[in-house]
Amino acid sequence: MTLEIIRTDYPSAIAAQLKLNAVDVKTTIELLDEGNTIPFIARYRKEKTGSMDEEQIRSVHELYERLYALDLRREAIAEAIAEQGNLTEEIVSALHQATTLTELEDIYAPYKRKRKTRADVAREKGLQGLADAILNQKTREPLEKLAKQYLSDDVGSIEEAIAGAKDIVAQSISDHTGVRQHVREKALVWSNVGTGKTKTAEDPKRVYETYYDFELRVDKLRPHQVLAINRGEREDVLKFNLDVPERDWRNGVERFYRPSRQSSLSNQLVEAANDSAQRLLLPAIERDVRREITEQAEAHAIQVFAKNLRGLLVQPPLRGYTVLGLDPAFRTGCKLAVVSPTGKVLGTGVIYPHQPQNKTEQARTVLNKLVKKFDVNLIAIGNGTASRESEQFVADYIQSQKRDINYLIVDEAGASVYSASKLARQELPELDVTLRGAVSIARRVQDPLAELVKIDPKSIGVGMYQHDVDQKQLASSLDAVVESVVNNVGVNVNTASPALLTHVSGIGPKLADNIVEHRDTQGPFATRKALKAVKGLGPKAFEQAAGFLRIPEGDDPLDSSAIHPESYKVAKKLIKQAKVDMSAPPKQREQALKTFVTQFDSFADAADALGCGVPTLKDMVSQLIRPGRDPREKVSGPVLRTDVLKMSDLTTGMLLKGTVRNVVDFGCFIDIGVKQDGLLHNSQIPYEIELSVGDVVTVQILMVEEERGRIGLGWPY
Repeated sequence: MTLEIIRTDYPSAIAAQLKLNAVDVKTTIELLDEGNTIPFIARYRKEKTGSMDEEQIRSVHELYERLYALDLRREAIAEAIAEQGNLTEEIVSALHQATTLTELEDIYAPYKRKRKTRADVAREKGLQGLADAILNQKTREPLEKLAKQYLSDDVGSIEEAIAGAKDIVAQSISDHTGVRQHVREKALVWSNVGTGKTKTAEDPKRVYETYYDFELRVDKLRPHQVLAINRGEREDVLKFNLDVPERDWRNGVERFYRPSRQSSLSNQLVEAANDSAQRLLLPAIERDVRREITEQAEAHAIQVFAKNLRGLLVQPPLRGYTVLGLDPAFRTGCKLAVVSPTGKVLGTGVIYPHQPQNKTEQARTVLNKLVKKFDVNLIAIGNGTASRESEQFVADYIQSQKRDINYLIVDEAGASVYSASKLARQELPELDVTLRGAVSIARRVQDPLAELVKIDPKSIGVGMYQHDVDQKQLASSLDAVVESVVNNVGVNVNTASPALLTHVSGIGPKLADNIVEHRDTQGPFATRKALKAVKGLGPKAFEQAAGFLRIPEGDDPLDSSAIHPESYKVAKKLIKQAKVDMSAPPKQREQALKTFVTQFDSFADAADALGCGVPTLKDMVSQLIRPGRDPREKVSGPVLRTDVLKMSDLTTGMLLKGTVRNVVDFGCFIDIGVKQDGLLHNSQIPYEIELSVGDVVTVQILMVEEERGRIGLGWPY
């Protein structure tokens, strides 16, 4: 066997793990290496990838990066061990068989340079031979007689020789790859996690009360429990303990180092094993287990956050509404901003309907003036401090009016972050920072995606423990969600903000600014081809971005669709041969295309005749029927209200319509129009139902605890 480290066959390994075709995986990796973005590959390179969807391509990308990083570490470890002159065929074989970073580090542990240990000192004193005798368990020679042979100027007594030898044995046991792997595997299932309150703990709100005296088997821990315990420990409120049953660690040791009844050194091996376990092995296993369960918990939390963010971003825009955004507050007053259906700020104001000023009538007059002047038909109220008091104020106002006007509660998380941002100063230079928040709240109703992309996803607040997870991984995951949604929806290049354009495939912040600058100085883009005149937008960027940029009512009707310019020739050929009238209603266009395709024996034959692949033709037909159709149209819109509901109005069994505000490990929090969101526990959700942020659902009131502010919800069907 060669001592050379052979890199992983990435396509085969990834295909086997993800159950994909290896050829498709290989092509996908090549496309990624060429600098193509995931949305572009998923949409416009289906023939090359076997029509993999975005999620599959992202999984290929992530696994490829992980395997590549693993190979780099494998090579580094082999090189480090080789420099010590210790690299053998057995070690190389073990390195090749290792499938995780932990397994690689286990192999490297005995060779890793570290601070001088008690075992190192004992070896320097020449006690390795005595340690080997204890480990091998083959001698019957009396211990004292054997140890006496190792006395020297450095080893002054038999007791010192035995103690030093046992130190070497203890470290050998702890460093043994097999021992570590066996004990770790057992610990990840059978160990018990215990937490308690520290003596110096300060937890005035009793946030961590659940964990003051807590014990649970490690494999039963839920991700949110792991993250809560970790946070409590960081804040010096909780102390953590992992109890690995003795049978598990001792069985792991004795699989490789079993005491022999025939050996005179069996007791020394047992004592050394006990010392190894308490001083070296179990502390290392506890660190490994903590790292493993934390990584799993963080990955789960990031996944939940990403799913919730996607649900929020795909909320359908409420088009045609003139919206009054209300950013609620007590002392500093409620900020108002009226925004036209196109997002233009029409008017602003500040009212003080609540304590301490209690200028209710004056506030009603100001509100009424803005509503009438700009013909407001929807009021969006932020859900921060004084939200429900503001809701009552608005509901009372609506009830006193004869005009058709509704209100809704809007999650204002991140509005303050946007208000103080550079982008907000550029977009709304004439407005005070406090009024920009009201504008953001109003615009979130009109087009959630266009407004929310202006805010760091971590500030949007649709997850749990977002500050306790790996921030790099969280940012990467959330950015991927934003990129995916933006490109799936498409962007009007003549109206999009730099923040929105930044997330278009192949563009990024600098090119986004260049596009907006070009648009401002040269006027709107008449065609996609005109984008090539933008400074810095070269052929590769154009290829990646063009299909996701829309130009409604431009010179070329295809520019308003998701058909890529590279396929225009085929599209125009299809339009001509199928005799499609692009100005006709969708049903007529659909019939013309269907008639054309049925002239062939199969869809594949039709694609061959046009000179394209089947996936491209299917997408093209869909786009020609409904060019640039917004996929958000399929999602239910928010619940609009005219009157406020109090907790005291709720009765058991009542059915209410609500909006999912957050999805967590144990259920969903649902806004049903009262001050407190209700909890729909997982036990109440049918197994076939999967809820996402923004979903509008009908729920049943199961329990109301007004004094504790708790509402229990059930599934009514």
